[in-house]
Amino acid sequence: MFNPLYSPAPGRPMRVAGFMSGSGTNLVKILERQDDLAGTSGGCPYDVVVIFSDNPSSNGARIAESRGLPLAEADILAFYRSRGHDTKRDLSLRPEFDRKVIEKLGPYEVDAIVLAGYMSVVTAPLLEAFPGRIVNVHPADLRILEGDRRKYTGDFAVRDAILAGESVLRATTHIVREQVDGGEILMVSDPVRVELPEGVKPVGQAWRQERDLWNRIAGEHQERLKQVGDWSILPKTLERLARGRYSVDEHGRAYLDGEPVEGPEPP
Repeated sequence: MFNPLYSPAPGRPMRVAGFMSGSGTNLVKILERQDDLAGTSGGCPYDVVVIFSDNPSSNGARIAESRGLPLAEADILAFYRSRGHDTKRDLSLRPEFDRKVIEKLGPYEVDAIVLAGYMSVVTAPLLEAFPGRIVNVHPADLRILEGDRRKYTGDFAVRDAILAGESVLRATTHIVREQVDGGEILMVSDPVRVELPEGVKPVGQAWRQERDLWNRIAGEHQERLKQVGDWSILPKTLERLARGRYSVDEHGRAYLDGEPVEGPEPP
């Protein structure tokens, strides 16, 4: 049995909240795609109606002002500090924060959320308020498995994939679920070839001896992947979602127009 992730309402675009924490380049590309589609005969099926940032030092205010959009903010580090924590690692507090986020979204009648460089883990209150309608992009091919688990998840996915000897990198859009980077795959990008400096080889834990070198290599590849991957597939995924083209089954598989999105393994 297929369950649509979103059912379009006639004459009403899907109302989107763009979540960000830093530069907002992914969100800018989503807004640019919205402009491009607005000039077509069918128009744009989605409308970013509010920007949310958990970081007052992000580019959220600048982007919101340039687009004439409202900005909702909640400083997550200030939230944690007020509760005696120097970092935001304690996820037991996160549901309380996410309930505050939902309150801030209330006036905007949001249908879906896109995590466009949002650097905080999303927890049950948001997941339950927008079931299957929170979308993220991850800088790895989530079809690659190690046993029965996705191999390249988490913050260091690009570095891990390079050190494991992957010859190409891909980005993946997916539904956000409780397990980080564990939701249904929606789209996988074109590949970016791994290019290492002469004489450098990916050998196991080599990065521990040359952290600066491997951090630079990973950063350069992640930037290239963002341009080829994130900036292409995240707006397209949002467009497909808004047109009602995605559905899921009870086994955690996603479908596009009734056909499986991707096989479990990369080609």
